[in-house]
Amino acid sequence: MSKKAKMNKSKNYLGLKKICLKEGLDLFGVADISEIKNEFQISPKTLQNLNQAICLGLRLSQAILSEMEQKPTKLYFHHYKIINSFLDQAALKLGNIIQKKGYAALAIPATQIIDWEKNSAHLSHRRLGVMAGLGWIGRNNLLVNEKLGSQFRLVSILTDMPLAIDKPGRKDCGDCRLCVKICPCGAIQESPEDFNHQKCFDKLKSFQAQRQVEQFVCGVCVNACRGKKR
Repeated sequence: MSKKAKMNKSKNYLGLKKICLKEGLDLFGVADISEIKNEFQISPKTLQNLNQAICLGLRLSQAILSEMEQKPTKLYFHHYKIINSFLDQAALKLGNIIQKKGYAALAIPATQIIDWEKNSAHLSHRRLGVMAGLGWIGRNNLLVNEKLGSQFRLVSILTDMPLAIDKPGRKDCGDCRLCVKICPCGAIQESPEDFNHQKCFDKLKSFQAQRQVEQFVCGVCVNACRGKKR
């Protein structure tokens, strides 16, 4: 790759990041998805030239999260919806900026589950977040950022715009097991690979049945995971 091409990628990256931070977003990273995009639940024709994913993150309110102990609150559910809406709007704006520069952009909703039983969507924002250097998958099966813990939500934009690529980090949860202790159904285990999706889903269904929230949302482990720097 020529020096000019590298400079162009870096310039595009920094330009988009500046726009996103100005819009109030807290996390920005770019991942190379050329080797995994065949796993997405999106038309191959649409994905043909979209080899980069821009991952954006917005922090959640620690005050609202702190109200939760063993179950979600109606205040948290409202906050959850507003955060997702903000992220979708931010992705729409950034996608339009990219298109005006002559490139393609496909914004993937912050939350649009295709199969609740399998907890699957068009793609995994968490996985892209790891690839974009935003954090690691924690014991709670969520993306964990060193500064924010799991107290943020994600959205992704797929694009063919030349961009500098971030590298995945090498950190993990270390000795922290706060989420294991606080999980209301015992779904969180020692290893992220042992996370019990069925137990978690059953608990989400019970919260909805009790009319705590209007869809499958918990957030108790999110409250516990606050990162190393508060």
